[in-house]
Amino acid sequence: MFGKIIRSKLFKFTLFALAAALIITIVYTLNSFDKAELVSTSGRTFERAQVTEIIEDNLQEDGNRYGNQRVMLYIKSGELKGQTVEATSPNGTLFGAVCRKGMSVIAIVSVSGESSVVTVYSRDRTIPIICFVLIFILSLWLVGEKKGLKSALCLGVSMVSVFLVFFPLVYRGFSPFWGAVIVAALSAFVTILTVGGINTKSLAAILGTMFGVCMAGAAASLFGLATGISGYNVSEIESLLFVAQHSDIQIGGLLFAGILISSLGAVMDVGMSIASTLNEIHEKKPELSSSELFISGINVGRDIMGTMSNTLILAFAGGSVITLMINYAYDLPFNQVLNSYNIGIEIMQGISGSLGIILTVPFTSFVASRLLKHKR
Repeated sequence: MFGKIIRSKLFKFTLFALAAALIITIVYTLNSFDKAELVSTSGRTFERAQVTEIIEDNLQEDGNRYGNQRVMLYIKSGELKGQTVEATSPNGTLFGAVCRKGMSVIAIVSVSGESSVVTVYSRDRTIPIICFVLIFILSLWLVGEKKGLKSALCLGVSMVSVFLVFFPLVYRGFSPFWGAVIVAALSAFVTILTVGGINTKSLAAILGTMFGVCMAGAAASLFGLATGISGYNVSEIESLLFVAQHSDIQIGGLLFAGILISSLGAVMDVGMSIASTLNEIHEKKPELSSSELFISGINVGRDIMGTMSNTLILAFAGGSVITLMINYAYDLPFNQVLNSYNIGIEIMQGISGSLGIILTVPFTSFVASRLLKHKR
């Protein structure tokens, strides 16, 4: 018995080590290239600094701020590290900051020969962001214990998959759609096996997740064909076209790839919930047939997909709440709003993701019921 436990742990450790080595190799290989320089940033860096003095404030008698602040900054990093220099802080909503003495900021340092120009870019948000991330991980650990920490690890793998696998693949000319499928498969494989273990339940959840994600992508493609919406109708198309001139990115497929990735979490949740529920039912009542397990999965899935579809649609609606608020304030006609590209894309994202969730329920129920009754 003890020998079997040792062999089982050794097998899992070996499998984990091989998977980690494979992922590291893939990530390193995909990112071993030089990107085209779209904008010259020679001599310009973003450095940490601290406000030591307000030379000239821009606060007016009416309580508003106009123009720029002139401040003294102590530079904490980069070529000017250790020096105290004069800088300007623009009065903008996206750039600059309302500086106070002792405040930590991020400064744009532009050096050319012996001269340098320093501008406040924003307040330094590094420490608050790190603290909130640590609070999130701590909450996962306190509530979920070991599985909570595993969830945090899986989230890290998902982020690595998107930023260090998907983006390099697409930048090099790989299909965005199939790149998203690869990322979804990798994320689902790692997450479900880490949380659920190597078993029949996890296999059913992985298969159900991949089916649901692909169905969401297929639904988005059909919606795009029927409504004449493509990846060239997004608001950032001008910037994307400029980037495409200096790379091999297939910008037309980015929109649909984004839908696949955005629906992955919800679909994975549904797939794992159905597979885990059927596994528990099978363990308690092994005499149930495949058909009875399938019906149980459908019944459970009806409750899950109702709330998850609502969650997904509200998430997309929340992402476009600024656009919706502007449309409401201007009292735009219904036909104008409904047929605008921005609203059409949001509807496509919400409906496609929800269809992926809905179709995941019967597929996962069918696969799990068959695998659980015939597992070896």
